Amino acid sequence: MLLHGFGTSSFLWRSVAPVLAAEGHTAYAVDLLGYGESDRPFDADYTLGAQAECVDRALSSLRLSRVSLVGIDIGAAIAMLLVLLRPARATRLAMVNPVALDELPGGDVRAVQRGTAKFALRVGRGVLGAAPLLTPVLQNSVADPRSMPDRLVARYLAPFVGSDGVSHLLTLARSVRREDLEALDPGKIHVPTLIVWGEEDRWVDSGLGERLQAKIPGSTVVRLPGVGRLVPEEASDSLSRLLLEFIVQHAAPSAAPGV
Repeated sequence: MLLHGFGTSSFLWRSVAPVLAAEGHTAYAVDLLGYGESDRPFDADYTLGAQAECVDRALSSLRLSRVSLVGIDIGAAIAMLLVLLRPARATRLAMVNPVALDELPGGDVRAVQRGTAKFALRVGRGVLGAAPLLTPVLQNSVADPRSMPDRLVARYLAPFVGSDGVSHLLTLARSVRREDLEALDPGKIHVPTLIVWGEEDRWVDSGLGERLQAKIPGSTVVRLPGVGRLVPEEASDSLSRLLLEFIVQHAAPSAAPGV
């Protein structure tokens, strides 16, 4: 189960999921509630805890009792929450540039939160959509600007067009709260855990991966130099290889292929 992060969607996994599938695994990439093409009820709860519950219900609907959970950014935080709240759900946990501990929310979400006042007039007039808020977040989430060309920015901006889209983006940003993880102890994660870290992440402290590793028993950190937060956009081949190796390394002897 592949979980995207803030401001993106399941589209982020378009180069990773097929590689996993080609190796005999079933890969599910979902749009979190309020993101991409998923529903966005006016009074919905978009907090990380609520997102974890939604993923849990999605797994039940798909009749998947146990899966490997792979998440990036807040998707990694949601995956970690699910592992802690529903430990029987996960066989493995892979987190790509996760936000957690005192780095939640990350700098990208805080930048959008600060933009609420700065762009209030534009929001009211319905001009420019979410572009002034989300474009710099996307562009600064890669190390190489060529990995986030204008056409790709436009693809990620599409769900947030118009004044309603801007308001919704701000609602999602306000829903990323540190308190959702404060009461949880990463030390209670007892499934094989891989932490992949794009070293050029501009939004969180570069040592967070190692701090999480110190708290999660038996976890491993793999650093990718010259790569930003959106590892699937800049290093999909490397990430796919790491995930496949991780799955094989921690496969149960009689387990059937699956992700």
